[in-house]
Amino acid sequence: QVQLVESGGGLVQPGGSLKLSCAASGFTFSNAAMSWYRRAPGKEREFVAKITSRGNTNYTDSVKGRFTISRDNAKNKMYLQMNSLKPEDTAVYYCVRLQYWGQGTQVTVSS
Repeated sequence: QVQLVESGGGLVQPGGSLKLSCAASGFTFSNAAMSWYRRAPGKEREFVAKITSRGNTNYTDSVKGRFTISRDNAKNKMYLQMNSLKPEDTAVYYCVRLQYWGQGTQVTVSS
């Protein structure tokens, strides 16, 4: 069965950094496009970043230049490096493949 498990969330001050991880199993990871989405309190889910099987990337405008999506096919893992974090980045972040979502990991940016 498909499993997507996020980790690495936590509390960080504005301007700080955090790196999220997604451990994937149950499908051929190396051939799969993967995405990060997030949901802030009281808001709809929002696309954050995508990486294709070939390593091409796409980001929502609000995180361009601050976030970097990457993958390690040998480890069946995807990552989201988040720098220069802002309070508005506070959300639950989800690893996504097609209709499959992980459980989410909480990121809180506050001083």
